[in-house]
Amino acid sequence: MQKMNYMEVTLPNYSYVFNFEEKFIHQDTRDWMTNNWTNVFYYAGIYMILIFGGQYWMTSRPRFELRGLLTLWNSGLAIFSIIGFARTAPELIHILRNHGLYHSVCIPSFIEMDRVSGFWTWMFVLSKLPELGDTLFIVLRKQPLIFLHWYHHITVLLYSWFSYTEYTSSARWFVVMNYFVHSIMYSYYALKAMRYSPPKSIAMVITTLQLTQMMVGCAINVWAYQYLTSGQSNCCISRFNIHFSLIMYFSYFVLFARFFHKAYIGGKKDKKIYKHENNGHINEEYSNGKLKSN
Repeated sequence: MQKMNYMEVTLPNYSYVFNFEEKFIHQDTRDWMTNNWTNVFYYAGIYMILIFGGQYWMTSRPRFELRGLLTLWNSGLAIFSIIGFARTAPELIHILRNHGLYHSVCIPSFIEMDRVSGFWTWMFVLSKLPELGDTLFIVLRKQPLIFLHWYHHITVLLYSWFSYTEYTSSARWFVVMNYFVHSIMYSYYALKAMRYSPPKSIAMVITTLQLTQMMVGCAINVWAYQYLTSGQSNCCISRFNIHFSLIMYFSYFVLFARFFHKAYIGGKKDKKIYKHENNGHINEEYSNGKLKSN
């Protein structure tokens, strides 16, 4: 991707900037990712071996409870997501207000010019690797491991790491949306792990937010494609990236829509099947809550 001549860009006025944010150097992280992003294929392979090999290993063994670790895990990810959203959302809102939709989709100033947003975007990309640990709880607790769970983990990891090497401009939307949904989702499952009983309707709200996220993701990719085809050569996103992202988001939408119908709309027969597949936890998104969003 060629270096761009940006329009004059203003940045959000953060009330406080931490030292580690101020010292963030985006080019160093991009160089590292360019040299190392393909390692995700090895990580994905190891992940598949561990989860399916783990399922086989657990077949003749009693399930682990792991409630304490699960509480710490979900609480940690909830706090991380809340902070990430609080540090990246101001940049997106500022850009939309002052520079418009085109800039938000086509100009990656959130990485190259804004150290705060740039740092938390980097943290977001890296976090997709440890988030693979979600699946270990499902395997060790002998919960149903659905296709959407591991498919989502692998594709998001691949897409996030690859997109960082391109400074994909539309990623500011994806990062902010993901932080927002995860902040609610992980908070909900942290409470569930602590044996609290938040309203079951929250699970439906989370799935609705995930569906909305997928629809917005598809729309952003369509807008990016329209900008490219209309001759906007300065739109910092490749056609390959748009195609990959659009297929990914649309496939998520289909899978989440199927889950939503099965869990909340389907008739008694569907709910009975859902209850069986979900190990009897109606409205709990497969126990550990890992019908996750991108």
